[in-house]
Amino acid sequence: MTSEHLSRTVEILDRLIAFPSVSADSNLALIEYAAGLLEDSGAHVKISQDETGRKANLFATLGPRCSGGLVLSGHTDVVPAGETQWQSDPFTLRAAQERLYGRGTCDMKGFIAAVLARMPDYAALDLKRPLHVALTYDEEVGCFGARHLVEELRQSDIRPAIAIIGEPTEMRVIEGHKGCYEYTTSFHGTDGHGSEPDKGVNAIHVAAAFIGRMMDLAHDLQRRAGPDSVRFNPPWTTLQVGKIEGGSARNVIARNCAVEWEMRPVREDDARLVKSALETYCRDVLLPRMRAVYPQADIVTEVIGEVTGLAVTSENEARDIVAALTGENLCDVVAFGTEAGLFQALGMSVVVCGPGSIAQAHQPDEFVSLEQLEKCHAMLSGLERTLVRPA
Repeated sequence: MTSEHLSRTVEILDRLIAFPSVSADSNLALIEYAAGLLEDSGAHVKISQDETGRKANLFATLGPRCSGGLVLSGHTDVVPAGETQWQSDPFTLRAAQERLYGRGTCDMKGFIAAVLARMPDYAALDLKRPLHVALTYDEEVGCFGARHLVEELRQSDIRPAIAIIGEPTEMRVIEGHKGCYEYTTSFHGTDGHGSEPDKGVNAIHVAAAFIGRMMDLAHDLQRRAGPDSVRFNPPWTTLQVGKIEGGSARNVIARNCAVEWEMRPVREDDARLVKSALETYCRDVLLPRMRAVYPQADIVTEVIGEVTGLAVTSENEARDIVAALTGENLCDVVAFGTEAGLFQALGMSVVVCGPGSIAQAHQPDEFVSLEQLEKCHAMLSGLERTLVRPA
């Protein structure tokens, strides 16, 4: 990589970080900026907005309009910054000690910046395979943008063959990861005075019983770890509660309570087991107890997102290409989720590989090192050989 490539990457990353594209907010300004750079390189750019008009995916193509191409994909949204915990403004790029600090530097605007900086080089090639750039919205809250994008690709007449998801892996080659299923279960009872708890249905108490059943299942899942999951850490499907909200005062029976929880399944059978067991427990145990006191009581589970994992396969062109380019002899699996499984479900070979460490993602003073960006550019440069060979 030339110093010009690195300088251009830092310049683009500075602009990307300045867009505070937290999942709750719009990403349109960032998408418009990226679209301009891609169009300047001669790419055909398609922007698809969500139903609110506040979010958008971008799908750009260089080279021939045919199937068999390669996708470089990244999500544009970031998690909230919690600005008081940062040493500097999280939405202003700060360079120090060979590191670039800012919200999204490693997760995953560093990869996006490197791809955008490399586009003029790709545009100068006689491409035999199309190169696509996919930028998505709302990965952090359910991979909604990638689901939208994959559905559009499914309905199109062009089907890419390879996808590289540039999540922060320290440029390690990741060939598999667990799924990420997210839910909110709401419990609706009836309130009353705390001195007469038998006359009401305390939604918090019911939620506590639900969580207890969930933790029993979590323990059972540990015993289901098998040879196909031994590479994961931990090597079993996990369950955990992230947030509980309910009640109004300590001396008032809680009418409502909401439990936000997630599951990271190693295999689809585990996910089906958990969902079936919890549905049965609510239907046969909790709801009859609640409705014996208050017939209108209810339990409702909202699916926030069910993002399938990336399955390890014996044949994977994306893995083989990236492993050769990075010099990695061993490929790995991880517990965190990405959009990779959605692309795999479309029939592509998929790998996860990008600059930065997942240990920095979602943290105060998030950073990506210049060394990691240089390694990323080495991989992106090597892809040129793949793109000029016929599929």
